[in-house]
Amino acid sequence: MKVLLDILHPAHAHFFRPTIGLLQADGHEVMIVARDKDINLQLLREFGLPHTVISREATTKGGLAAELLTRDTRLFRMVRRHRPDVMASIAGISTAPVGFLTRTRNLIFYDTENATLSNLLSYPFATEVITPDCYRRRVLGRHVTYPGYHELAYLHPNRFSADPSVLERAGVEPGEPFSIVRFVSWRALHDAGKGGGISDQNKRSLVELLRLHGRVFITAESGLPEDLADLRLPVRSSQIHHLMSFASLYVGESSTMASESAILGTPAVYIDAVGTPYTDELENRYGLCFNFRPRQTQEWLSRCRDILDANLKRDNAFQARTRRLLDEKIDVTAFVFRKLTEAEPTDA
Repeated sequence: MKVLLDILHPAHAHFFRPTIGLLQADGHEVMIVARDKDINLQLLREFGLPHTVISREATTKGGLAAELLTRDTRLFRMVRRHRPDVMASIAGISTAPVGFLTRTRNLIFYDTENATLSNLLSYPFATEVITPDCYRRRVLGRHVTYPGYHELAYLHPNRFSADPSVLERAGVEPGEPFSIVRFVSWRALHDAGKGGGISDQNKRSLVELLRLHGRVFITAESGLPEDLADLRLPVRSSQIHHLMSFASLYVGESSTMASESAILGTPAVYIDAVGTPYTDELENRYGLCFNFRPRQTQEWLSRCRDILDANLKRDNAFQARTRRLLDEKIDVTAFVFRKLTEAEPTDA
């Protein structure tokens, strides 16, 4: 069968990569369309995944609307030309309406509740909307849930094994403590109305604290204050999960990286004005992630200090929480492969 995948964001490249391997090994034809955003195209190249770029990230409301129109037009033409049996994406902002218009089976895999506009424009047109079972909001359309998180598509033990050689590439000695920090650009549609994140001064305060406990590596979607620029992540973006698995702590504004860290057994401090259902579950059910609002500066700084002082990464009780999570959740890639290749939609 022909499968078309729309890769809008670097996290989507990670999500679909293992499934693409399974599809190709099973004899299916895979077509990838992509958005030029952040390191998205770089990742696809590093993964060796041929793709067609159909839009470039816009940064204004008017620009985003124009980009969406361009994407939908180009995708519509591709679907009419290649006639895929099924399309899939995360968010479905283009695949759902195009799939509806061309009568092509299309699946949305999503976990972001506060992307209100995006969900309104996509969910009603999808063949199925597929979310983790911790998703709380009502879905307009056929809704299927599964016990897992997006990040388990590529970080489940069946799909990922940490490579310690990445430490040498980062200039880190085995056992040397270090923290990973993530700052986002706040330009995405689902970030509208959040009012931004950590201030530059609080970024400096965070780094100053973390440096008392080891090295600090920063990954950021946009520019950093000049005095922090030399702390940028020293490895390729495709290797970040290997480095993350050995980190003492993750702190940042990315819910995806918070979830990734928790799954890898690294304590995560997630700072966001709204929060997500999966980071809430990672805190309330598993105790692997700690959620704060940006204005709670002293609280999240204190929690970072406590985690590093207690060396929570090496705590047996903390590692037991990770094992419990993996016992209770599924191999998401196996599930995604089944959903894409099934003849008729079925519940999870």
